[in-house]
Amino acid sequence: MQVFHHVASLRDALAKARSDGKTVAFVPTMGNLHDAHIELVKAAQQHCDLVVVSIFVNRLQFGLNEDWDKYPRTMEQDMARLRAVQCDFLFHPEESEIYPNGMDEQTRVICPAMTDILCGASRPGHFEGVTTVVAKLFNIVQPDKAVFGIKDFQQLAVIRRMVEDLCIPVEVIAAPVHREPDGLAMSSRNSYITAQERPKVPVLYQTLLWAKGEIEGGRRDFAVLEDEAKQRIEKAGFRVDYFSIRNSKDLQPAADDDSEITILGAIYTSAARLIDNLSLEL
Repeated sequence: MQVFHHVASLRDALAKARSDGKTVAFVPTMGNLHDAHIELVKAAQQHCDLVVVSIFVNRLQFGLNEDWDKYPRTMEQDMARLRAVQCDFLFHPEESEIYPNGMDEQTRVICPAMTDILCGASRPGHFEGVTTVVAKLFNIVQPDKAVFGIKDFQQLAVIRRMVEDLCIPVEVIAAPVHREPDGLAMSSRNSYITAQERPKVPVLYQTLLWAKGEIEGGRRDFAVLEDEAKQRIEKAGFRVDYFSIRNSKDLQPAADDDSEITILGAIYTSAARLIDNLSLEL
């Protein structure tokens, strides 16, 4: 695995690979890699000749009082995991390489669709930071395809919209949610969950499954379903950020005649905010 810290050297290496006829897949991450990240890399390897993984903890997408300072940084372990699956290129830049003029002066990429609801309502400015850094990384790497996990369903939808709106020539591929044996979606922030909370946190996934079953069984009283779901989660001892049944394409509240629906939830543990979702077709 070749490791790059600078845009210029990465671009030179990618230009040589493309001149040799290689196709390029890209997996952007913030590090602290777990099995779900590795599954993204494996998915990328199925689609292209060469895989680039980036590790960059993007301060621009963290809000005030969020966990940028304590976000887990495990570079040595991350590199070992990437080498084990034969990742080709790792891009690990300093902040000054991504934001050479400073973040205050950084040109921003703003996607007005789907960014002020759900996670966007709880984390103002978050998606502006995501779309800005992903647009920059797409311009740096210029991949043929990019792989994102479905666990961050809203992020995936926003990035797809940005790619469409800005005519970015990259195919966005969605990879399935990778789960622990008890159903908990894998996340870097799972390390914040206490030992006492850990047996209870699968309640989010269990409640998503319950709601999915209710809808498949014919229920369309979505607002009532959402309230019942919140009560189930709160009974387990967690605070609900949101539990919402949405149209899968535009993330607007689901209507009775929608054929593609996604159920999304976010909860707070004592030190973590966890998200998950399930989609279904009717």
